[in-house]
Amino acid sequence: MQRDLDLHFNSTRQWNKTRTKLTNNCSETECYAEGALVSRTSATGLQGANLKKLLRTVEALADLGPELTADRDFRQTAGAMVTAVMEASGAREAVLFSYGDRPSLLSSVEAQGFTLLPEPSLIPLLPRHVHTLTAAAGPVLLNDSTYDVFLSSNGNVAPELFKCICPLKVRGKLVGVIALGRRQGDAAYEEDALDAFEMLSHYLALAIQNHTLGQTLAQRVSENLRLLASLHGFYDNALEAFAAAIDVKHVNIHGHSLRVGRYSQAIGEALGMSPADVASLRSAGYLHDIGKVAVDKRLFGKTSKLDDEEAREMRDHTTVGHQIVSHVQFPWPQIPEIVRWHHERGDGSGYPDGLHGDEMPQAVRIVALADSFDAMTSERPYRESLSLGTALQELIRMTPQKYDPEAVQALLIQVRRDAVGTNRNPMFDPSAMNLSAVDVDELASTLQYRISQGKTFFS
Repeated sequence: MQRDLDLHFNSTRQWNKTRTKLTNNCSETECYAEGALVSRTSATGLQGANLKKLLRTVEALADLGPELTADRDFRQTAGAMVTAVMEASGAREAVLFSYGDRPSLLSSVEAQGFTLLPEPSLIPLLPRHVHTLTAAAGPVLLNDSTYDVFLSSNGNVAPELFKCICPLKVRGKLVGVIALGRRQGDAAYEEDALDAFEMLSHYLALAIQNHTLGQTLAQRVSENLRLLASLHGFYDNALEAFAAAIDVKHVNIHGHSLRVGRYSQAIGEALGMSPADVASLRSAGYLHDIGKVAVDKRLFGKTSKLDDEEAREMRDHTTVGHQIVSHVQFPWPQIPEIVRWHHERGDGSGYPDGLHGDEMPQAVRIVALADSFDAMTSERPYRESLSLGTALQELIRMTPQKYDPEAVQALLIQVRRDAVGTNRNPMFDPSAMNLSAVDVDELASTLQYRISQGKTFFS
């Protein structure tokens, strides 16, 4: 569409360059302008006032070209369009309407000259109005017998204000209407004024179509974003409920999956990850233990060490979970690998595939840390829960050999924010926060020392 506008206005610029030569030399046998030959027949056929009016219209087109192709607010462009039409047709009142078909409605974009025109002016159209406007071959003079043929009186503006209208169409499709009110001196609109009006209307139609397409695209993008946000909200609510169902196996793990999702989200935020990646972490945390639905419930309440067969069944929850989520189309493609690998460790001592640190995606390392952190700070049938400080010390002790140092550092950042009360979404209940900012700073110093002394680093 922009290319169409450019092609039209390149030609009108050439006309603009020739208008002085044509005016001064129309009696000569031949007139030359920018290499184009104008014959005597063409020149003598456009005498006197008619030639001047044509040249005025062409000049308006040439001046309007840069206005319509400028990269600026459409209201400014619309003002220039209406001004050009008024000058070319001699009108002292004009209004430009865009057309929308859901519902069928003319909505004013720009108006000039009218003293009491509503903003915006709205004219609902019946199917018969749309049909007659689309079928019109050019400008139409309005009178008492034709108002109702083209326009409805059910809007907030009376059609009787308009003396002449021109439907704006692109490839036979109605995109708008430009309506003229009274003319200078209340004169009637003559044929030459209507010709100028029609000539300009083609360019205005292209501009309105360009604007409408841009608005439609922006509206669709906005609607898609709202739909996507709604979809993510639906997933969040559904997965939270699912996480609660996963943990129903035993009272000692109630809330585990929800907390892992929340901790994973917090770590991702502290690392500066994008909202989409943070949402992926949160959802993966909710689902990381989904394979435990296939584990015998009695194993979750066993107070003694699991035997080899029981340990194998418990470890299999990673591969079973991977099989389950691999058949679901989530908005977040990393969920299956996180479910499978959340028990992998940086030194290759984890399961099920014995991956090393540089083989584990960052999202896997984050959820693995969040899972271990919650397990340490939660009570189990075979042990008491660790305090927050002790759990963090233990994680630091195993970093960087088993845990990603950047993820551990991000966890400490969020714990410190909780300690000083600046966390927008606190990770812990205030009654459970028994660390001061100084305590967390000491832990961070210990972590930095271990990282600088360690031999293993995550890529």
